[in-house]
Amino acid sequence: MIERNYLFPGVIEMNYQSRRRMGVNVYLIDGGTEYALIDVGFLDELTDVLELVRQMNFSLSACKLIVASHADVDHTQGLARAREILKCPIAAHALSIPAIEQGDEIFTFARIDAQGIHIPMPRCKVDRPIDEGDRLQIGERTLEVWSTPGHAAGQIALRMGNLLFSGDNIFRDGSVGAIDAHHGSSIPDFITSLERIRASDVEFLLPSHGPIFRKDDALIDATIRRLESYSHMADFGTCAVDWPLLDQWEEELASGSRDF
Repeated sequence: MIERNYLFPGVIEMNYQSRRRMGVNVYLIDGGTEYALIDVGFLDELTDVLELVRQMNFSLSACKLIVASHADVDHTQGLARAREILKCPIAAHALSIPAIEQGDEIFTFARIDAQGIHIPMPRCKVDRPIDEGDRLQIGERTLEVWSTPGHAAGQIALRMGNLLFSGDNIFRDGSVGAIDAHHGSSIPDFITSLERIRASDVEFLLPSHGPIFRKDDALIDATIRRLESYSHMADFGTCAVDWPLLDQWEEELASGSRDF
């Protein structure tokens, strides 16, 4: 048995617990008589995650729920196996369910042919659709579901008191989850989600990747400004709202002017 490293009351994160980088952040919410997991990571990481759960003297049968923050392969490849071992339901946003249940390799980033990436994506039954405002009771702990689209339409965050399990919305360096048209990313939705996080009174952000950090409004503002600029540039292709440069060029062509 190993000592449990609670980062906040009722919150254990597996990378911090093992004191090494295992992969995606996997949070254990300890409700006293039962617990929940937020994400489970890749299949080959699941063995280490479940071994840590055992070593911390949590019963596998006491897992009430696994919540998928969204459908990406690095968060969900191990879901089917975890559901089989823990015999507990899987919860996900309705817009994440088709990709999880169908094992959609393109939508989940499991297959990127141009980079030679092809990761098996096992299909997994989702037992509980969740959406904005739902409350997940885990023993004495309550998680409030926020719908925070942008990185993906089915991206959620989970609030517990002054903590926000913030998924791929923003990381400590101000970067955000990948913006990709095949993934259903939306820059305007991303901005709206970040504005909501900035306006909230949560104190700490617990992301899906990298270190936990105190909510920093200046950092979020800088990220929002960057995404606003992307909305009007070609950097992310069809995810942009418009590309004013082409309108400007059309005017120059019509007037016969040359700026070179």
